Amino acid sequence: MHTINPSKLHHSKWTAVTPRDKEKHFIVTQLLRDEEDNVVDVVIEAVHSHRETVLPWQRLKDDSVWKMGWQ
Repeated sequence: MHTINPSKLHHSKWTAVTPRDKEKHFIVTQLLRDEEDNVVDVVIEAVHSHRETVLPWQRLKDDSVWKMGWQ
């Protein structure tokens, strides 16, 4: 598991362990916060297709799905 500060995820780069549809590299484009200003979700964009996906930021901590940086 990665240790992540959710407030510093904006513009961070990630590599999918199992790429789908040639989407391997992603960048966090937006942080979605709750009423108390806590990061709840992130918007990640595939570099290849520019497709955006919203997911809970905690999912990026799973080493079997995501690698930190572009590899």
